[in-house]
Amino acid sequence: MNLAPVVIFTYNRPWHTQQTVEALLKNEYASESDLIIFSDAPKNEVAKKGVEETRSYIRNITGFKSLRIIERDRNFGLANNIIDGVTSIVNEFGRIIVLEDDLLTSPYFLKFMNEALNKYEKVEEVVSVHGYLYPVKEEVPTNFFLKHTDSLGWGTWKESWKVFNPNGVYLLAELERRKLESTFNFNNSLDFLKMLKQQIAGENNSWAIRWYASSFLADKLSLFPCKSLVFHNGNDIQGTNSDSSDKWLDVELSETEIPVVDLLVEENLEVRAIYEHFFIASRPSLMIRAVSRFRKMYRSYFLNR
Repeated sequence: MNLAPVVIFTYNRPWHTQQTVEALLKNEYASESDLIIFSDAPKNEVAKKGVEETRSYIRNITGFKSLRIIERDRNFGLANNIIDGVTSIVNEFGRIIVLEDDLLTSPYFLKFMNEALNKYEKVEEVVSVHGYLYPVKEEVPTNFFLKHTDSLGWGTWKESWKVFNPNGVYLLAELERRKLESTFNFNNSLDFLKMLKQQIAGENNSWAIRWYASSFLADKLSLFPCKSLVFHNGNDIQGTNSDSSDKWLDVELSETEIPVVDLLVEENLEVRAIYEHFFIASRPSLMIRAVSRFRKMYRSYFLNR
């Protein structure tokens, strides 16, 4: 199987980074995978110590096929670090698996992601694959497609990433011109449009809301598993845009393998309705979190650090 490189974006949280790496090492394909880490430079003196400790840890990581570290010599901020890093690596390898420094993965994460990346690489309608599932109460299919992207452990291909448009003004204008606002907002169950408007106004610097809008406007689908293979471990005051209200993101990691099955390449409207119900039922915590960060709506820390 053609394995995608695993890319981790880090900043100033060495403990979280270590937890992310140690969980990843428990995956079946870890020893056969190339690990690439982008370490952002400190924004200020307060962050300097954490960045130095993080870099000290990652320089000694073993257990993967290879290790490459890109230490930024200036502070890119989370959004720019991810956009630049994903672009460079996906162009080099043709595919990519993306994690951030506070995501714990199931031992079956890499298997699911790589199998899905191989299966749908040539399927034009599919833009990405994802390892995270919201803690919905209803049972969902083994795999399903949505016109939606997530940022809590995901993968894509070189051609698909070309869909990404960093121009929020253009994205908003297109959504409004095509009268897609309600659909973009999951039947107005969660105000994603507001998050995009906040990005345009400089109130957040989310790359994730622009990735969602870009893929949505291109009418692309993303694949999701029936149970989460990713757990967000960053709900503390250290994290960029972290907020205790994000506890609703807590999920139980899958303890079993999730196969990549054959299915029709079309949006699952039943699961879409389940998501809408979940978004509505999760208020007001969702709205609190939406204001403080979309980036973790997707683990996309919306504000630039």
